[in-house]
Amino acid sequence: MQDPNLDRRIQQLKERITRRHFFHECGVGVGKMALASLLVSAAGKLASQSSTANAAPLSATLGKNPLAPKPPMFPAKAKRVIYLFMAGAPSQLDLLDYKPTLVKFDGKPIPADFVKNQRYAFIEKNANLMASRFKFAKHGKSGQEISEVMPHLATIADDITIVRSVHTDQFNHAPAQILLNTGSSQLGRPSMGSWVTYGLGSEAADLPAFVVLTSGHGTSGGPANWGCGFLPTSYQGVLLRSQGDPILDVTDPKGFDKKLQRDSLDLLQTLNKERLDAVGDPEIATRINAYELAYRMQSSAPDLIDFSKESKETLEMYGAEPGKASFANNCLLARRLVERGVRFVNLYHEAWDHHSDVAGGLKVTCGDTDKPAAALVKDLKQRGLLEDTLVVWGGEFGRTPMVETNPAIGRAMGRDHHPVAYSMWMAGGGMKAGYTHGETDELGFRIAKDGVHTHDLQATILALLGLDHTKLTYHFQGRDFRLTDVAGNVIKELMA
Repeated sequence: MQDPNLDRRIQQLKERITRRHFFHECGVGVGKMALASLLVSAAGKLASQSSTANAAPLSATLGKNPLAPKPPMFPAKAKRVIYLFMAGAPSQLDLLDYKPTLVKFDGKPIPADFVKNQRYAFIEKNANLMASRFKFAKHGKSGQEISEVMPHLATIADDITIVRSVHTDQFNHAPAQILLNTGSSQLGRPSMGSWVTYGLGSEAADLPAFVVLTSGHGTSGGPANWGCGFLPTSYQGVLLRSQGDPILDVTDPKGFDKKLQRDSLDLLQTLNKERLDAVGDPEIATRINAYELAYRMQSSAPDLIDFSKESKETLEMYGAEPGKASFANNCLLARRLVERGVRFVNLYHEAWDHHSDVAGGLKVTCGDTDKPAAALVKDLKQRGLLEDTLVVWGGEFGRTPMVETNPAIGRAMGRDHHPVAYSMWMAGGGMKAGYTHGETDELGFRIAKDGVHTHDLQATILALLGLDHTKLTYHFQGRDFRLTDVAGNVIKELMA
């Protein structure tokens, strides 16, 4: 019986082999010919094992669409992901993890044993405790406890899973964001969306497989959050704009008709294929596919951002305003993207870093995000998409139960970074709805039950998509890499 992972290994080996143009450019002499001969021979042996038919030319293999849909490793609960990344780190203690004990000890110093060996970005370890200024109530049949500052989330309490026991290894924004997105705080690793599209491909013929939308103030981690790392650039996240052309220059300039453009692309494709036959560089195959996708997007992209076919009720439900760059518009775009077969959509909203006036800041930020995030879940559900679309909401870490106050820099009544314990919510895609997972201690400082590490979250998301995080690997620099590095456990209790 043929090894189901053989084709993937063959492709990886071929991609390594075709880097021989590097040796040509460096002029390393006769040794390069011996190495190329050995590698080509090895590839030929693998190819002969994978099929009884004559092996296709290397350029023909590399010229295939790398984003063609692929079957999951095992039956999947979800087909696609919309990740609402709340960059800057929302305060779980004011939104999703109510602590009556904080009310009792509001303004009192935190016990010294709580903060022993703990590092913080700005506050002193002996800072006073601060209770939430918001009221909490239980909602839905499930009794999910949610803050009054998220009234729209409360209306979908029975559709979501709240995870109150997430923790991470990083306490500053950029490293923590990159760790959550790529599995490592070091730059250069593939992002989650890249791993997912590498494993499953895409069902979108005229749009990128992995799309990124941003609002707020940008992200501390920047493009590293959605980069493809050492994976082929076919799996790179594509940043779309929610205002104007989704991608710059997607509209033809005046006087440049479709025939002239098609003729130009055909000429470029001929030249690229000749070069691909000569050197076998997989990045040339990526370029060929990118040109063709860009051509198709000239008709698909304008339709994507045209909200004129959306009902008035839908626009009002999201709070979307056509032509405006906003989180609300991005949520509606996310629904339209997954309807068109896009596999992974990242929405980044950087506005949650409330080192001062956390209550006032949350009123503004939740005012911008609560309604559209809840509307997205409702909209997906009424269209029959929620059951196989996984929606994830959360930041890179949480906030301290202690107050941050620093008159020297104008800070008061804020909260500092807290990687030890924080909350997220998830919906659809095989998640256990109306369920709360994990607990923190009475001060909300440490995890008391059922901790979920960053790598556990990544492993669980992949498992919902039918991908084994230990087997979804890519060979690079002498070893097999994976999203979860050498850690991670699937949290089966989260699954329906």
